[in-house]
Amino acid sequence: MEKPLGARKSIPKLSGPVVLLLVAGALLLFSAVGIVTGNHGLTSSGQIAAALGSAVPIALAGLGGLWAERAGVVNIGLEGMMVAGTFCGAWGGYLVSPWFGLVAGMIGGALGGLLHALVTVTFGVDHIVSGVGINLLIPGICAYVNKIYYKDYVAFGAGANQSPPADPLPLITIPGLSSWLDTIEAHHWFLVSDLAGVVGGLVTNLSVVTVLAAVLIVGSYFVLWRTVFGLRLRSCGENPTAAESLGVNVYKYKYLAVIASGAFAGLAGSYLSLVAAHFYKDGQTQGRGFIGLAAMIFGNWMPGGLAAGAGLFGFTDSLQLRDADSVHVLLIVVAIAMAAGALWQLYRRKFTGAAISFVVAGGLAAWYATTDSVPRPLIVATPYVITLVVLALASQRLRPPKADGQIYRKGQGK
Repeated sequence: MEKPLGARKSIPKLSGPVVLLLVAGALLLFSAVGIVTGNHGLTSSGQIAAALGSAVPIALAGLGGLWAERAGVVNIGLEGMMVAGTFCGAWGGYLVSPWFGLVAGMIGGALGGLLHALVTVTFGVDHIVSGVGINLLIPGICAYVNKIYYKDYVAFGAGANQSPPADPLPLITIPGLSSWLDTIEAHHWFLVSDLAGVVGGLVTNLSVVTVLAAVLIVGSYFVLWRTVFGLRLRSCGENPTAAESLGVNVYKYKYLAVIASGAFAGLAGSYLSLVAAHFYKDGQTQGRGFIGLAAMIFGNWMPGGLAAGAGLFGFTDSLQLRDADSVHVLLIVVAIAMAAGALWQLYRRKFTGAAISFVVAGGLAAWYATTDSVPRPLIVATPYVITLVVLALASQRLRPPKADGQIYRKGQGK
């Protein structure tokens, strides 16, 4: 059967083997550039560990957005729920233990999710309006309570807007393997040392919350796509009227999804106040809730894609914590990648896209050749710029839940 005229071509999905091939190609490119420039910082164990640490709160926040939007509720209040997690996590960690702090952070975020569900699901308020309100309300409450509750510490301690430090959570290092990989990395062998650096960053000083985040991402896939509960929850985001006609309590599933969304965001916040730091401070989230939402969109509302997006944004976010030379080397890496993309565009006879890619690649190559470093403000802005660029490039293959963001009322299909 012939396709009708004007029909859009289906956009191929990124399968597992294709993703692995892309990762292998990126590692090969990083290794080649490292040999040529003499800078192996992009694949060092320190860079990978920093990228992983930056990716965890983004992934957990994005997982929260995934649960909510799969049930049809847009949750841009993730940032505010993360702030609740940072405050409650630091409070619980200081008063009791860091383990209790993780639970307290999840409860704080879940309460924010409950508020969002009450406003959007029960009262039918626009989801964006509710999310913006939460992002304004919760940080203000946490900052105010912090100044009142810890006023003595604030006066004589580390300064305003900071809580007392909590005990650290344990770190996981695989003995023997970590030191062996470190030795191989130090030799700077082509590809082998780069692979050792990547694996070494994943098995050295690994936070227990990082392991928990990986379990939650995998578990979310099985719960949402392999159980009856997940099928019913996703049906509320695709067609709540049809779900109601089959006996699904749409309100209940939306509430559960948004509360779970807040709990994941709260865990992301408690990671920031208990692992990345050991205290609560105003502005600690730095927009990671919104970046997590972008990672979820980049991942096409799927856990695997979400993890890949979080890894990409975490890598760019961690660059500001590393030396500026690594960021400068990244210019030539991106230039080569853009040139390869231009050749692929030419093969597909997309000449306009190829021309744009070649121009960008040439500009980045010239930037690298004529400078010795990247200005600090640009390094800080890198994760946000990458977020916008990636979303723009991925916009054509996105497929959100059909009823995402729509106001639902029981019996509206009758």
